[in-house]
Amino acid sequence: MQGQQMQQTSASQFMPQPPEVITTKDHLYLTDMMNWNLTAAKKCHDFALRCQDVELSQLLDQTSQMHKKHYELILNELNKSVQQPAMAGGMQ
Repeated sequence: MQGQQMQQTSASQFMPQPPEVITTKDHLYLTDMMNWNLTAAKKCHDFALRCQDVELSQLLDQTSQMHKKHYELILNELNKSVQQPAMAGGMQ
């Protein structure tokens, strides 16, 4: 019973902004997410080029663009977190 309460509490918690430090586990997870999105984008793009059904080809291309966008969003957030500490250190 107590285990269920702990799971519900942790599942309902919400982090308003990312932590200041990225742990090794976080870094590995982000790397995996980027790899998954990049692989999915490439595969969808390749399938869209090979597909002879125009409607399906367009859908695959849209899916490829979505995964590319997700990859770029993750990359941009990581770049921001790298630049912010460097900027804060320069202000002292």
